[in-house]
Amino acid sequence: MATAWDSGEMADGAVTLFLCGDVMTGRGVDQILPHPGDPELRESYVGDARAYVDLAERAHGPIPRPVSFRWPWGDALGMLDDVRPDVRVINLETSITANGEFAPGKAVHYRMSPGNLGCVAAARPDACALANNHVLDFGRRGLVDTLHALSGAGLRGVGAGRDVGAARRPTAVQVRDGRRVIILSCGTASSGIPAGWAAARDRPGVNLLPDLSPGTADDVIGLAQAVRQPGDIAVVSIHWGSNWGYEVDADQVRFARRLIDGGVDLVHGHSSHHPRPIEVFRGKLILYGCGDCINDYEGIAGYQSYRGDLRLLYFASIDPDTGRLTALQMAPMRARQMRLRQAPAADRQWLRTVLERISHDLGSRVDLRPDGMLVLRPTAP
Repeated sequence: MATAWDSGEMADGAVTLFLCGDVMTGRGVDQILPHPGDPELRESYVGDARAYVDLAERAHGPIPRPVSFRWPWGDALGMLDDVRPDVRVINLETSITANGEFAPGKAVHYRMSPGNLGCVAAARPDACALANNHVLDFGRRGLVDTLHALSGAGLRGVGAGRDVGAARRPTAVQVRDGRRVIILSCGTASSGIPAGWAAARDRPGVNLLPDLSPGTADDVIGLAQAVRQPGDIAVVSIHWGSNWGYEVDADQVRFARRLIDGGVDLVHGHSSHHPRPIEVFRGKLILYGCGDCINDYEGIAGYQSYRGDLRLLYFASIDPDTGRLTALQMAPMRARQMRLRQAPAADRQWLRTVLERISHDLGSRVDLRPDGMLVLRPTAP
């Protein structure tokens, strides 16, 4: 009998999630939007965020200023309209504030003006994962401002809060037939989250995991199960690992698989600046690293072999009765002038080749459809 895997298309009745990696709308991106904030930076070589706009323009041509809130998403918004996912989840990796102090001991700080929040809203995310290493770049006041800005715009942040209870609390997104998608956001020190950023009983912060031990996995599972109802799909969005490299640490593999064994239906990993391997474990999807989605990295030298200008939009279709993956489609994009465009044919093929090579040992292969979408095909049940 034919299945969704045969065509790579979404199955009838499946719940489809849009997932992406890091959405970094601060720094240079903030400066091209209608309401740019203070451009001051305290980086080793750059003291003004507008320098990143200059780099991008030198690399790929002039950027009109100001651009619309939709500009950074570019062709991605049309893709979202075409696919019409039931739930949209992003990793929002910036502080949204006009206040706060530069977090000490950090080499890079991301801040977006609250007046530019329309850029995030343009993608209509149902959940913004916040347990990452930039959301407190402007201190606890900056985090509280971020939470307030998101709430005021009708957007949901998850993984950070005014206390540990709020930071650890999952969010539930309603989908059709009374079903819900439960989303829990957490992060690890391996992604660069300082230990002092962990939320506490009387302190705002993020849901920072102490380690990747079986006990910590069971704790995460327990948080999701505590709010889960029959028919819900459970997603754990986790910020972990280094910025570069295709290797996945053995403890990350063990942790993700234990989450699946404990009832989690999808693991949404991010932190790396490029896609990392994909696995289907016991029929359920593990994205070890989704790569960047939006940032201001154009024109920066180093690590060119990883093609950080290429991005993926992930569309995962889940059987709501079993939590099993029925299809994974990925839309290849390329960043030019701080805007996402559909990737050319050669770049799509390059991404397919790399994803297949790095995911092969985890039992997955990747095909390129004539319409330009990449589709995942597990090689084993």
